[in-house]
Amino acid sequence: MRFAAVDIGSNAVRLLFSEVYTVKNKPLLKKITLIRLPLRLGEDAFSRKSISEEMAVKLEKAFVSFKNLCEVYNVVSYRACATSAMREALNGEEIIDKIKSSTGIKIEIINGKLEAELIYSTHVAEEIDEKGCYLYVDVGGGSTEITLFNKGKIEDSYSFNIGSVRLKNDLVTKETCIEMEEWLKQIKKKYKPDMAIATGGNINKIYKMCNLKDYALLSVKQLKEKCDYLEKFSVEERIKKLGMREDRADVIVPACNIYLAVAKWAEIKNFFVPKLGLADGIIYNLWQEQQKKGA
Repeated sequence: MRFAAVDIGSNAVRLLFSEVYTVKNKPLLKKITLIRLPLRLGEDAFSRKSISEEMAVKLEKAFVSFKNLCEVYNVVSYRACATSAMREALNGEEIIDKIKSSTGIKIEIINGKLEAELIYSTHVAEEIDEKGCYLYVDVGGGSTEITLFNKGKIEDSYSFNIGSVRLKNDLVTKETCIEMEEWLKQIKKKYKPDMAIATGGNINKIYKMCNLKDYALLSVKQLKEKCDYLEKFSVEERIKKLGMREDRADVIVPACNIYLAVAKWAEIKNFFVPKLGLADGIIYNLWQEQQKKGA
């Protein structure tokens, strides 16, 4: 069965098409196509509190293309989810209504807790001890979603307005940083999490740069070393010498610093990086819903 997902983030929009096979009552996801569109909605939403007309038009065009691709790939079902940028934009609902009117596609604005559940529900839980206690940390362009999973269940969850795009543009307040520090220290004291599960495009890039084997842990020391290394290069040098995309090169260091801050305040020494994102979680969720229907 084929499914499709759209992840409307603050730094980019991702369109994922996957074939899902059911093997021994478990899903096996095979990626058909992943299209990453460099639509940085967060630049508008966080500084001007609204998404520009130019960006809104581009987003609508992306959904027209998505609808056509769904027909070409003959997908069983699809789902589109938006995170912090669309949550904060005062004209977010207006844009969603316009896209619904022109394409028939309804975009859901989801909170950090649901985002964590969707990603965790994929095979992440199968690669770690589900009886353990973990911090799930997703650093996006506009926010950092932190969820405490204990024995496979959510005990606590919080969304902080600290993201890579915000940090790059000096839009993170001191009060928000203090709030996150105090929350993490309380979590550490109460639950003593074993490690953190880290998701997000920037941590995936760092993981790849470290040449680690799949499911090997990324130590805080390794993350710090790579962050220090990247800081030696200008944004232009990261693009030209390291081959990074422009919309990755300017936010990867701010993102690293957020992960490092989480590790420091929660006293975490290692990150498990499943290299999955919201779009993967959506695909898995769509497969689950299809199974319930008896398909």
